[in-house]
Amino acid sequence: MKKYNHWINGAEVAPASGEWFDTVDPYRGEAWAQIARGTKADADLAVSAAHEAMKVGPWASMTPTQRGKVLHKIGDLVIENIDRLATLEARDNGKLLAETRGGLKYVAEFWYYYAGLADKIEGSVMPMDKPDLLGMTYREPVGVVLALTAWNSPLHFLTIKCAPALAAGCAAVIKPSEFSSVGSLEFAALAKQAGLPDGVLNVVTGFGGDIGAPLVEHPGIAHVTFTGSDVTGAKVYAAAAAGMKRVAMELGGKSPNIIFADADLELAAAGAVSGIFGAAGQMCSAGSRLLVQNSIKERFTELLVARAREIKIGDPMDASTQMGPIATAPQFKKVLDYIEIARSEGARCVLGGKPAHGPGIVGGQFVEPTIFADVNNSMRIAQEEVFGPVLAIIGFEDEAEAIKIGNETAYGLNAAVWTSDIGRMLRMSKALEVGTFWGNTYRTYSFTMPFGGMKRSGVGRENGIEAINEFLETKSVMISMSAIRPTNNFIPR
Repeated sequence: MKKYNHWINGAEVAPASGEWFDTVDPYRGEAWAQIARGTKADADLAVSAAHEAMKVGPWASMTPTQRGKVLHKIGDLVIENIDRLATLEARDNGKLLAETRGGLKYVAEFWYYYAGLADKIEGSVMPMDKPDLLGMTYREPVGVVLALTAWNSPLHFLTIKCAPALAAGCAAVIKPSEFSSVGSLEFAALAKQAGLPDGVLNVVTGFGGDIGAPLVEHPGIAHVTFTGSDVTGAKVYAAAAAGMKRVAMELGGKSPNIIFADADLELAAAGAVSGIFGAAGQMCSAGSRLLVQNSIKERFTELLVARAREIKIGDPMDASTQMGPIATAPQFKKVLDYIEIARSEGARCVLGGKPAHGPGIVGGQFVEPTIFADVNNSMRIAQEEVFGPVLAIIGFEDEAEAIKIGNETAYGLNAAVWTSDIGRMLRMSKALEVGTFWGNTYRTYSFTMPFGGMKRSGVGRENGIEAINEFLETKSVMISMSAIRPTNNFIPR
């Protein structure tokens, strides 16, 4: 098995602990690589390298246009190495090879987008109430950024955090999930190949308590960006607040996917299936609550079950596979536990509901596509994030009830509405308390469109121009243009 070290200051660095741990292929259930077990000493080294790169290294002296060219080259190298990176990620977290490959094509587009924004960061000349003063603002990088990424889409999360941070002129330390670190380490070496100066992008690996917490608490970190569960996010938020750090978080979801009787039901069914069974349901934006108008609920459930029953489960590397394994053993147990909770609360399982077995299923970490009917919105299956291929169908009578049920959750990441009534679509886009609204589609993203949540689904926004603003500070500059500065025209603060 290949043994991976940290990537710090442009080179491999062995862990100070002298320890490595296994990373497991969730399809085969076998260890396939070893990852450095980081500690506070490694965190200190990585933050120091990033700080040095920002303040005195080549990165600090590059013009924004020069930085943008480096970011563009990173995008080129992602495309050139797409097959290798996609295979590594599929091996690490069990995601379909076709899905990881498609995702990496879009990862490159993010790097191109922020490469173009790098020299579009502008300050302003401000109108002043004092004629003898010139007032200006500068936009400056916030400082060293800590990116904590999740196991379900490691290179996507690395990119949406680090591409805008680097475009803003920051340096970054990445701590990927201990379950899927290989792709991030390989990516860091590619970034150096693209001309990224040493220390600008560092990757340290290990467990949250050993190295994640020391990084969040580190006084050299100015901004923490995190993707993961709301429970862990709350802990990260509290620790970052103690150091008065900037924070951006994309957390969990319990998103309503709402089907009205006047929708194109075939199209809606396809959207519902991909919205929950894509990536085996292991995505924050999963449409795990399917709200269906009562007049079509029985017919639509039958259509949905028929489609979901045809999903082929198996080897993520096989092009014909449509759903792969659950990425980690703890998550596999959690999904099965929620299925039993749903049964105990009175939900009716109309498809699946158990571990999957059969041809092509070798690792034992698979769950059948599972659909529950007769769900009410107070059940745990409707209120808590399962993060697996488990769908809860909830009936509603009219638009008002759909809005009420849709908003009755602690989360507010995204929602979708399927209808042919454009007036209803617009009304619901305003009424639903979510960061992203989809109409007659699901899981549609763009690097130009801000993404993030309301309520317990997160803080701040990723993607688009809004994301780069997360990594910039505004500095006010006032310069006297008179020979003698008056002393009585200020307001004490």
